[in-house]
Order: sequence, then structure tokens, then C-alpha cells
Amino acid sequence: MSSFVAPNDRKLNKRKRLLPEETATDGLNDQPTSRDASDEDNADNSLSTPPVPKRQRQLGVVFSTSEEEYDGRVELPAGIEEQYGFKINPPPVGRPVRIYCDGIYDLFHFGHAKALEQAKKAFPNVYLLVGVSSDAETHSRKGKTVMTDVERYEAVRHCKWVDEVIQDAPWFVDQDFLDHHNIDYVAHDAEPYGSKESGDVYAFVKEQGRFFPTERTDGISTSDLITRIVRDYDAYLRRNLERGVTAKELNISFLKERKIKTKKSIEDLRKTIKTAVQDTMSLWEDKSHDFIRGFSGVFGAEDVVDKFWKYRNRRRLMSDSAESSRANSRVQSEDEEEEEEDEEEEELGSKDGEEEESSKDEEPKEDGSTKEDS
Repeated sequence: MSSFVAPNDRKLNKRKRLLPEETATDGLNDQPTSRDASDEDNADNSLSTPPVPKRQRQLGVVFSTSEEEYDGRVELPAGIEEQYGFKINPPPVGRPVRIYCDGIYDLFHFGHAKALEQAKKAFPNVYLLVGVSSDAETHSRKGKTVMTDVERYEAVRHCKWVDEVIQDAPWFVDQDFLDHHNIDYVAHDAEPYGSKESGDVYAFVKEQGRFFPTERTDGISTSDLITRIVRDYDAYLRRNLERGVTAKELNISFLKERKIKTKKSIEDLRKTIKTAVQDTMSLWEDKSHDFIRGFSGVFGAEDVVDKFWKYRNRRRLMSDSAESSRANSRVQSEDEEEEEEDEEEEELGSKDGEEEESSKDEEPKEDGSTKEDS
């Protein structure tokens, strides 16, 4: 006997009615969109605006690093013209604002980066160009740099606020340069930057209303960094010698090398002796404390003795700190005296050379006259 059970006819009929509807819906979804349909009909309005990164949402401003179109209307910061006392043109509409910064950027530091950050954040959509002057231009006008021009190009290129680096940038910005790079503003601090040819190299762009002022960062500059190195010259020489750098690589004489190493050995020996004496004195003082405390315990005067030792230890610590400060000042004065002696030796050597040259010039010729007379 067969165990087959006929399916429910009502369920089959319902399934048959659903199948044509699903097929029709799938067919509509598979149909290609019409070429005549507008982008607004085919685009998803919920995805029309790209998501804004979380950090940019926190800052409240969206920054662009590309040449994308920007239709939003922007304005100058409120009160900036009154603050600096010169006219500034309104920013362009419908495209990124192209701002140009220039400089030497030797020993690129956070003061440089903060100036570039101010220019980048001047408007919601900024394309920042940074010009870096070459070695030939910089050495002829400002003197020798620590870093080469190629190193300075790469240091600026790796700053996150920079969109484009212009190598071998001109010292003076002219109209041809502004037009060639389509520059809207030149950003720099508002103080006049003088040169041999002009009292302010940015006077041209200020007159056109294309100068955007930024603020300098106090307490940091390339000159300040170089001053620190020159001030602690012997300390940096000693550090590099200890790391294996040769005297030839440091451009110092053999006598200077031996002097620095001998001075370091004397200081180490002085510290070793001082530490040994202090340890010995502390050991004997602790033993004497134990003896006196045990003796005073016979008469019940431990508290009085402990207070006396605490007061004495506090005075000893204060005297040690004062002695260490005096020792540091004495070492610094010795370094200054040594530097003065080196300078005097160099001056004496230069004077001796001049006297020898003058004596040679005054040697008589065959006819009895001198070089000066001729």
C-alpha cells in the first residue's frame, strides 16, 4: 500500500501565483538604465556626499589636498585686514584656494610645520605650494646652511600639510611666477623681510592684496638651534668622539682630541673619588648612628637622637645640592676660559703670519728699493 500523501492544493496555487511576480521583479532589476536618464535619477542621494573623517569632523573644517572642485563660498577671517593694516583680496569661489609659502627651511623644525599648518587651514579647501630656495641662492644671501638643498626639499615634502614642493624657488616673487603657478595668496609672517634690493621682499604681493599673514612660533628657529650647538660645542665633540667618530671627521686637531679626552678622564676620576668618599662616610655615619642609638636606649632617649639625626641629614642634603650647583658653574667657567685661550692662540697665530708676510714684503730688491716703494 503506497504511503504517498497528496500536497495541499491551496499551498501549490499560492506558490504558483508568487513565482510570476518574483520573476517580473527580477526582470525589472536586471534591465539596464536608460542613456537618457539623468544622473539625479540613477544616483543614490544618500551617498552623494563623501564621508568626512572623524578628526576633520572634530575640527569643524574639511581640508582638501587635491584639485577637486569646491562650490562652497568662503570668506576671509573676520577682522584680519584691520589687525594687520593692509588689504587682502577675497578668496576665489568654485575651486581650491592656492596658497604659496617660501623659505629656506634649514633644520626643518616644528616652527616651520606650524607656519605651513596655518596656511593650510586658512580656508576650508586649500592647495598648499611650498617653495624652497637652492643652495646657490641661499649661500650668496644668507650664508652656509647645515642641510643641502636636496635634503631641505625632501624634509618639506614629507610634511603632511604640503601638497606640492617647488624646488629652486625665486628669492623675489614676481607677476610671472604668480601667474605660472596660479597663486591666490603668498603666506608668511607680516613682519617686513628685508634684502639687499628691497626693504620687504613681499611688498609686491602686499600691494596687490595677495598676501596672507601667518604667525611665527616663539622659542624655536634655525638660528636658535645652531646657537645651542655652538654654545655646547665641546660637549657635542666629546659625545661624538665617544661614539667612535674620528677627529678627522669632526675637523679637529690631534691636540684638541687629546684635550677633550683628558678632560673627560679627569671628570670621571673626580666623580669616582667623590662617590667612594661619600659611600665610606655614609657607612661610618650609619655605624656611629647605631652605636649612639644603642647607647641612648639605655637611658630611654631614642626619640631625641632620631630627631637630631633627621635634622642633620636634611642640612647635609641641602649642602650637597649647593655644592653640586657650584661645581657645575665652576666647570662652565673653566670651559669659557679654555675657549678664550683658544681664541687668543688663534689671534696670536694670525698676527705672527701677518708679521712674517710684512717682513717678506719689506725685503730689499737688487736696486735697493722695497716692494712697497715699487
